[in-house]
Amino acid sequence: MNEEDKNSRMYKIAAGKGVMNLPNKLTISRVIMIPVFVLFFYLDFTAHYFVALFVFAIAGLTDLFDGKIARKYNLVTNLGKFLDPIADKVLVLSAFVVFVTVPQIFNANLGNWAIIAAGCGVAVILAREIIISGFRMVAAGAGIVIAADNIGKYKTVTQDICIVVLLVGEGVQELTSHLAGKIINYTGLVLFAVAVLLTVISGINYIVKNKSVLKQ
Repeated sequence: MNEEDKNSRMYKIAAGKGVMNLPNKLTISRVIMIPVFVLFFYLDFTAHYFVALFVFAIAGLTDLFDGKIARKYNLVTNLGKFLDPIADKVLVLSAFVVFVTVPQIFNANLGNWAIIAAGCGVAVILAREIIISGFRMVAAGAGIVIAADNIGKYKTVTQDICIVVLLVGEGVQELTSHLAGKIINYTGLVLFAVAVLLTVISGINYIVKNKSVLKQ
């Protein structure tokens, strides 16, 4: 056994080969951090938006590492396959939902129509995730695996960046009246519009590319 195989074997032992291995623990920790993120988002103290951003970033890092570790060290489990996508979606959707409850995030001096548009956008994102999740379940029942495509990946990245930018913008505006906070906020709103557009396109693309599933 060479050195690399020994290291891999030792890592598997340390990480655990059962259901509650390291990747699954990271995924579960991401689920636990969702209410923590929401809590700090609403708590009224100086720089609470930045604390919420920190929690969101840590949760995002667990998403980055759990899948890589599971695949690299053959620690993939059904529990992980089930929890990982759910944790990702609930984290992002929770962020957008709480954003809608704080009018100034989407208002940006643009009037109530901006808040209404943002609410519709969040509803579209939520509906897309529910529809595609159900679509994948139907496909899985037919023995078809629907893998994530590039548009879906771009959608996910854009949503994550949008959340980070909006949190930074709100945090800056909370601490100072400098114009930078508003500029960051406007940037986040543009990213939100792009994220909603990519959400719609990716959802339609999934169904069109796999429409044979609905004919079975």
